[in-house]
Amino acid sequence: MNRAFLTFVKSLLVTSVAVTGLVGVAAQAAEHAAAAPAKADPAKGATLYDSGDAARGIPACVSCHGAAGNSTIATNPKLAGQINDYTHKQLVDFTTPNRANPIMTPYAKALTEDEKKNIAAYLSTTTAKAGAAKNKDTVELGKKIYRGGIAGTGVAACASCHGANGNGIPSQFPRLAGQHQDYTVAQLHAFKGGARKNSVQMTTLAKRMSDDEMKAVADYIAGLK
Repeated sequence: MNRAFLTFVKSLLVTSVAVTGLVGVAAQAAEHAAAAPAKADPAKGATLYDSGDAARGIPACVSCHGAAGNSTIATNPKLAGQINDYTHKQLVDFTTPNRANPIMTPYAKALTEDEKKNIAAYLSTTTAKAGAAKNKDTVELGKKIYRGGIAGTGVAACASCHGANGNGIPSQFPRLAGQHQDYTVAQLHAFKGGARKNSVQMTTLAKRMSDDEMKAVADYIAGLK
């Protein structure tokens, strides 16, 4: 073979390798783009929260949880200002045996992963309206439990996880400030009785609390701002 032909063959090989490399890089980029999770969209979450999706049997969240998440129904939780990751986790948990709920489970299962994230993102941008403690006879007991726990039964201070003012710790523990008393008591009972199984910590602590202690701390929490 003459030198010119060899040079031509080498150039073809180099070009082939380069093209193959570019194709590989492009394929990897496409794979990463496809794998990247979509960014939560609060605006879409607001629309779904306020209007639902009748075609898919998803009611408007506002009908039970109030405008911008400020529920006026004592048995339905206030969701306004709740930590994004916590709300998303609960929507996911409702689709599992760990938090089976006759009302929320069907709706949560009907939502896509992106829709769960969008609703959670929207609620985290809203402002919670203040609640109020109602029972002046037990507010001191509630305060003592929330801030100092119950030493005799090994109940940790609620503030150690949920913050001094009940604002929670992002990505770890939910916001509690201003929550309805009835709802908080119901959840403590659900943890204690095993109906709600999505927090080992809360199950352990709830089992160590009496009904009166639950009511007292729930009332104190309702007045936190």
